Amino acid sequence: MKKMNVVAFVMLIISFLLLLSQVLAELSSSSNNETSSVSQIQTNDENQTAAFKRTYHHRPRINCGHACARRCSKTSRKKVCHRACGSCCAKCQCVPPGTSGNTAACPCYANIRTHGNKLKCP
Repeated sequence: MKKMNVVAFVMLIISFLLLLSQVLAELSSSSNNETSSVSQIQTNDENQTAAFKRTYHHRPRINCGHACARRCSKTSRKKVCHRACGSCCAKCQCVPPGTSGNTAACPCYANIRTHGNKLKCP
C-alpha cells in the first residue's frame, strides 16, 4: 500500500514539473513578443465586447396554442381559426392582441397570404 502511495506521489511531482516547465517556456517566448501579445489581448477584448452587443432579430418563442385560443375565442368556426392561427403563429412567433384587427402589433402575421392572395391569418 505504501509503495502505491509513493508511486502516485512521484507521478504527481513529475506532472507538476512538466507543467511548470511548459509555463516557463511560454513565459520566455511571450516576453520576446510582448507588443504582439498586448495587441492580441486588445483585439480579443474587442471581439468579446462585440459578441455581447450582438442583437438577434428573432422573437422569443410563445405559446401559440394559448395565443390562438385567445384570438379565436369569439369566432363561429373555431377549428378553422385555430388551424390558420397556429400556422401563422408558428411562422411569425407572434399573434396580435384581441379577437380581430390590431394587425399593426404583428406585421408578419398581417402580411401572410394564401395562394388566392387572401389574408391567411385570422
